[in-house]
Amino acid sequence: MVFLSGDLKAARPLARFLRAGTVPSWADLVAFVLLAAAAVLVLRGAEDMSQPLAALHAVPVTLDPARLPEYALRTTLRMFLALAASLVFTFTVATLAAKSRKAELLIVPALDILQSVPILGFLTFTVTFFMGLFPGRQLGVECAAIFAIFTSQAWNMAFSFYQSLRAIPADLDEVSRQFGFSPWRRFTRLELPFATPSLVWNVMMSMLGGWFFVVASEAITVGDTTVTLPGIGSWLSVAIARQDMKAVATGVAAMAVVIVLYDQLVFRPVVAWADKFRFEQTASQQRPASWLYDLLRRAAWTRSLARLLADLSRTVSSLRSPVRLPSLRMPPPHPAFGRAMDVLWMALVAMTLAGGVWLTWSFLSARLSFGDLGEVSLLGLATLVRVVVLIALATLIWVPLGVWIGLRPAWAERLQPIAQFLAAFPANVMFPFAVAAIVALHLNPNIWLSPLMVLGTQWYILFNVIAGASAIPSDLKEAAGMFGLKGWQWWRQVAIPGIFPYYVTGALTASGGSWNASIVAEAVSWGHEHLEAAGLGAYIAKATSAGDSARVALGVAVMSVFVITFNRVLWRPMYRFAERRLRLA
Repeated sequence: MVFLSGDLKAARPLARFLRAGTVPSWADLVAFVLLAAAAVLVLRGAEDMSQPLAALHAVPVTLDPARLPEYALRTTLRMFLALAASLVFTFTVATLAAKSRKAELLIVPALDILQSVPILGFLTFTVTFFMGLFPGRQLGVECAAIFAIFTSQAWNMAFSFYQSLRAIPADLDEVSRQFGFSPWRRFTRLELPFATPSLVWNVMMSMLGGWFFVVASEAITVGDTTVTLPGIGSWLSVAIARQDMKAVATGVAAMAVVIVLYDQLVFRPVVAWADKFRFEQTASQQRPASWLYDLLRRAAWTRSLARLLADLSRTVSSLRSPVRLPSLRMPPPHPAFGRAMDVLWMALVAMTLAGGVWLTWSFLSARLSFGDLGEVSLLGLATLVRVVVLIALATLIWVPLGVWIGLRPAWAERLQPIAQFLAAFPANVMFPFAVAAIVALHLNPNIWLSPLMVLGTQWYILFNVIAGASAIPSDLKEAAGMFGLKGWQWWRQVAIPGIFPYYVTGALTASGGSWNASIVAEAVSWGHEHLEAAGLGAYIAKATSAGDSARVALGVAVMSVFVITFNRVLWRPMYRFAERRLRLA
């Protein structure tokens, strides 16, 4: 009888949905056509991905404009599959790091290391694994490419979600505890809604980070064999190799069209939907708008489907098991036991770290000397100087503009597609212009190649600052206006405290991404011209080209040490300050 009543309760939302005798309208028709077209495109792309691997050699990537729509579909599908995997990773790993002190001690440094590892480093170890899972099929190479794009998206989203969970207002946290929320209910009713506005902007930025590295992820080299997947990234790779500027411009134009389309059809509706989760006590005067979001809200069947999903979610969360297990009451642990477990955990982490360092040193010491270590350390200092200077300049430029845009939703709607296109612009497309200008004007490559490092990563600062300014509560802005706060006083008491946690997330990710981008920015080529800046990125790029695995491993290890040290000295204290002093209480 218990099972029957539970089944009937779960079936009520579906019965209400089937009884909804709504008359279809033009909004229903448009929504149905859009969703049906999306389903057809996804099925077409999935069918192409499952083809035999030999088909890639039979039909190689060409610069035929008629193939660009197919290439755009394949690239977009890879990007969204990687984004879905990044969201799953974010919700699990970042939540665990925010809730468990022991997990945080391991996860946060691991994220620092992973965001500093070049995307080529991941491809070196993952391509063979995925191709072994699906022998003779394109799906193995597709999974390797999707994983490579995942590595350019996941770390930023994880840091953003972690920061939001650590900044939940104390009063909301106390209310959830007083109501006895289960971990799942607390996550769905408090933590996820509170983090959603910031997460949406970082999802957009992560999507653009995938575009920035799409060339490397679609042209994969396995030993002496190069596998080129159909896509916009491989189109640009072929066009750059042939020095065909017309084809490069065509590929960039196709990328711009794709960005505008998914901005209008995906991200702008999501931004408009996520605005309802802003933490404020008065209604906002201006809200982001989306024609598709308004259309879906007017469509009768989408409203009924939304109610069905909401009812099913509530029903599932309220179902109770018919079998009642006896509750086991464990005595509270002694404080000494908790301290002993902390010491044991720290010892385990230290032993794991020491084992990794020992294995790395054993591998490198047989092939390299202390002179190599000293050389790489000096090159790392040169790259560190570039990263610090570039992040400081990006902060001075984009923080004021980001605050201005974030406080004006109407302007945010106009500038959002432009910012997304600029953020997605691949750095290697700029190589011909950079090389030509530096050679013609006899400029110093050590200085003028540096902007290429921050070309794609500076947007992490802009997008996070926009998210922070958009999240400033309307009642706080109204109070500042009533008290006449202006100029520096307004920045010091309203704007900077409001955006600071978001800025730290953006700057941390931008600095890590700049280290990663140094590998392609410190050594650039166009035709017979080759320019190189002294730095750790150029060292790793040369070692990779020469197939010197020992020097590649040394360069990546030293880069990881620099990134972790820089984060621990600068960004982590800023995080703690934001959690302690700048929370909405």
